[in-house]
Amino acid sequence: MRLSTDFFYTLREDVKDEDSVSGNLLVKSGMIKKVSNGIYMNMPLGERVSKKVIDIVREEMNKAGASEVSMPHMLPMDYFEASGRAENFGSSMFRFNDRYGRKFALGPTHEEFFVFAAQSKVKSYKDMPFTIYQIGDKYRDEARPRLGLIRVREFIMKDAYSFDVDEEGMQESYKKMFDAYHKIFTRIGLKYNVVRADTGVMGGLLSEEFQAITDVGEDILVLCDSCDYASNIEVSSCVAKKEIEQEEEKEYSEVYTPNAGSIEDVTSYLNLPVNKFVKTMIYKVDDKFYACMVEADREVNEVKVLKLLGGNEIELASEEDVNRITNAKVGFAGPIGLEIPIIMDENIKVKKNFIVGANKSDYHYQDVNLKDFKPEMIADIKNIREGDICPNCGGKIYFKKGIEIGNTFKLGTKYSEKLGLNYLDKENKLHPVQMGCYGIGIGRIIAATIEQNHDEKGIIWPMEIAPYKVAIVLIDRKNEVQKESAEKLYEELNQLGVDAILDDRDERAGVKFNDMELIGIPIRITIGKKITDGEIEIKLRTESEAKIVKIENVLEEIKKFL
Repeated sequence: MRLSTDFFYTLREDVKDEDSVSGNLLVKSGMIKKVSNGIYMNMPLGERVSKKVIDIVREEMNKAGASEVSMPHMLPMDYFEASGRAENFGSSMFRFNDRYGRKFALGPTHEEFFVFAAQSKVKSYKDMPFTIYQIGDKYRDEARPRLGLIRVREFIMKDAYSFDVDEEGMQESYKKMFDAYHKIFTRIGLKYNVVRADTGVMGGLLSEEFQAITDVGEDILVLCDSCDYASNIEVSSCVAKKEIEQEEEKEYSEVYTPNAGSIEDVTSYLNLPVNKFVKTMIYKVDDKFYACMVEADREVNEVKVLKLLGGNEIELASEEDVNRITNAKVGFAGPIGLEIPIIMDENIKVKKNFIVGANKSDYHYQDVNLKDFKPEMIADIKNIREGDICPNCGGKIYFKKGIEIGNTFKLGTKYSEKLGLNYLDKENKLHPVQMGCYGIGIGRIIAATIEQNHDEKGIIWPMEIAPYKVAIVLIDRKNEVQKESAEKLYEELNQLGVDAILDDRDERAGVKFNDMELIGIPIRITIGKKITDGEIEIKLRTESEAKIVKIENVLEEIKKFL
């Protein structure tokens, strides 16, 4: 790449509408350009990084025995309706009709279509196992795209699917993909954890996420200080309280709490500790309303509630619905007298004489006990929090933020049963195929790599996925000795197959140095006045000082770093 003639640019100022380090640096370095909210185009440098990540993913998938295919982006809705996921995706799916009124969607995921492909091969138990994968675009109508490439509407994803005769075979295929993922992320140089996660709209028996540890990220990782427990907060179980509060149960009574619609307000007004209060939140799950009760200093875990009820969508009830259901303002809901089902967190079983909303504006009930209302369900519906007891070993829980860069699912027979993917066994009996699903987000890998590898000057690319490995900075393009030396070295590197940039622009040295730091090239070679003595400078992006090297030794030095 010759910067004087090729398409190259950088921005001098930070990007105002990017809310992550990676998003800012990718746009600022000219690697990507925003087209619309959550939609980006790859510029030449960004395209090279993307392709290098894809090459690593493809290499490891092929080594693991998977075969690559290519799926369409425009998908008939009939397939999603047959699997039952047309409703599950809801408004996150881009839908449209063709000129004949037939319903289509831009592919958010391709499970149904991999099953359709597999049906061409699978007839007998002899036709399995096998794994097929694709690397292609996906589309999700995200309500709030954010964090650069971390939450977008259009993205490149590798998704693979394994097909097996039985659960034992599915476990073996799963392990092959699981091991391949470790190799991929290790080659790239990411720091990551594997955590248990919610299966979401994918469904199935198990989901595990590969989470890149960062200071920014949408996921909260639950980790233990004493064992290897690792989970996404969405599915992390909590250890229930067992010791019953030692109080004599009282009869509940109404207490006036004017304008005390929040826990902070009512605890302050009544001058009582927060552990005496239980809050009741009204949720809408699909088309039905539920009251969820948790201790006042806890948060409702919506994923747990959704799983408990077997629903598709969950959201807090609107203010209008809360007013109608409770006959009170928001903030005064309680379980006594409610005509909707109550789901109570298991920790409340040990409480006595607690305070709840009275379903009457500006009033609460005090000294409430379990005999005063009837929950329909009692379960763990709260978020775990830092300092809680580890569900695995009893150690202490702590949190880290993460970016989900890959996930693996044990789907079982969820899709094969619904879509008719069956095989005949040795006795000519029909069985559904066992499936696994494995996804990797290419853009998220790029974003996570930058979140983990940057400084105040810009990106610090790991060697494996850097757009170019070496940058040759020509200080004075009018100096023939410098120019000839830079050109000769540039050609030699190309002949050796080393990706190199020649910065031969008519710019000041400081501008060139700053740009090379910003775009994160691992090795910078400076050819300036010292060339008259047969010397050049080599500087690593990770180092602060440059090294003086004889020009005849420069290739050997570069080989050491590579």
